[in-house]
Amino acid sequence: MGLNKRLKNEKEFEKWEELPDGSRKYSFEIKGKMSGIARYIKHTDSRKITISFVQEIYDSAGNMISTHEKYPVDKGHQKI
Repeated sequence: MGLNKRLKNEKEFEKWEELPDGSRKYSFEIKGKMSGIARYIKHTDSRKITISFVQEIYDSAGNMISTHEKYPVDKGHQKI
């Protein structure tokens, strides 16, 4: 089951980073409707269980302007 989760994450996310403790950070970006980008970051532990899922919003100059922690608790958008 762990391998299936890892393969699914690798298929859904453009990039991933293997961390020293065996956990992984996955990410992908999409262009905003008007400008800027949204980056989605998923962090899984060594057992492939999701620890956190966050959306970061960047303006057209590449500055982070807000975040939205979606998991484990949905905290809504937070302006930076």
